[in-house]
Amino acid sequence: MSVIVDILSKNYYLFTLKMDYQEKRSIINILSTIVVFTIYYWFVFERFDAQEMTTDEQLQFWSKAILIAIPISIVTKIVVMTVFAISNYIITREKTAGFEDERDKLIELKSTRNSYFIFGAGFFISLIVLAFGYPPKYMFISLIVAGIASEIFDQLSKWYYHSKGV
Repeated sequence: MSVIVDILSKNYYLFTLKMDYQEKRSIINILSTIVVFTIYYWFVFERFDAQEMTTDEQLQFWSKAILIAIPISIVTKIVVMTVFAISNYIITREKTAGFEDERDKLIELKSTRNSYFIFGAGFFISLIVLAFGYPPKYMFISLIVAGIASEIFDQLSKWYYHSKGV
């Protein structure tokens, strides 16, 4: 019971910080991304290590793992953002902005650009890994890491630009 009270008090602290809604949303997105993908890929790696597979089976396994991760990520983000919006309103009594101004659009563009650079570098690294003769498993792992890193970097960029007032 004390753990629940501790979590609620930390969440209350997060909601009462002097941050605007977008900054809080970015922090929640980063945390949910890390938690969801850590749990999901922990199960995936346990299942993968338990089996001996041919190259074709490895390609099929990792393709399925990534394809399953996409809807899990989408559904989780929707649930987390809904709970966040409701919690934010209950605690702070501030409504979410129903519109985007030019500043928000510019921040979105800059963050997306940064995210694309990170994913592009990760994709390039995954090709290098494959070119040096490593098994396909490492190519898929580097693609997964690049995808997660680009999503986290996207949210970090949004948080940074919002906090700096860019």
